[in-house]
Amino acid sequence: MIPLRTIAGRVECEIEIKKSRFVAVVDRAATEAEARVLIGCARKADPAAGHHCSAFIVDASATDSRIERSNDDGEPGGTAGMPMLEVLRGHHLTNVVAVVSRYFGGTKLGTGGLARAYSGAVTEALTGAQFLTRERREILTLELDHAEVGRVESELRGHGVLVVGTSYAARAVLTVAAADADSVAALVASLTAGRVAPEHSGHVYVEIPV
Repeated sequence: MIPLRTIAGRVECEIEIKKSRFVAVVDRAATEAEARVLIGCARKADPAAGHHCSAFIVDASATDSRIERSNDDGEPGGTAGMPMLEVLRGHHLTNVVAVVSRYFGGTKLGTGGLARAYSGAVTEALTGAQFLTRERREILTLELDHAEVGRVESELRGHGVLVVGTSYAARAVLTVAAADADSVAALVASLTAGRVAPEHSGHVYVEIPV
């Protein structure tokens, strides 16, 4: 199974086909609401454009599935939003939104020409993107004595374990994101002579440069 990816930040481009201009923006969006806000911002940024077609894919965290939407914004059905969505799917992306604003140049492109133009604009924008692989990690918490938290944290980092937080109260608490929870538990046991057993507290997705 090919891992899902996202992009590090906003990318954009402009292409021209038979005097029609297609201005593409692809940006990060963590939720459907955020994607729709970004689509609205693109519409306000280019009010003179005749169409602002869009597509987005975002995680539905409650179900570990994804939400996919597309919109032709007045173009013939299936000629804009869906071809854009297919480009996002083809790049195995999630948590992204794409908007292509079209300035009509006077020459009709036909349904096939429109589909190629809208998908081509998104593809071209993505050539400038930095991609990040999204990996599912288990969240583990470790309660430690203050005197040993520094040593344990250093050893965990040295073994490639991602430490995402440290808090201090009566005892110190380390929070780590583990690719292999059993291996991390075994490592913690060896570092603490079996006195500390990590507790599971859900999962998180981390982003790693490709």
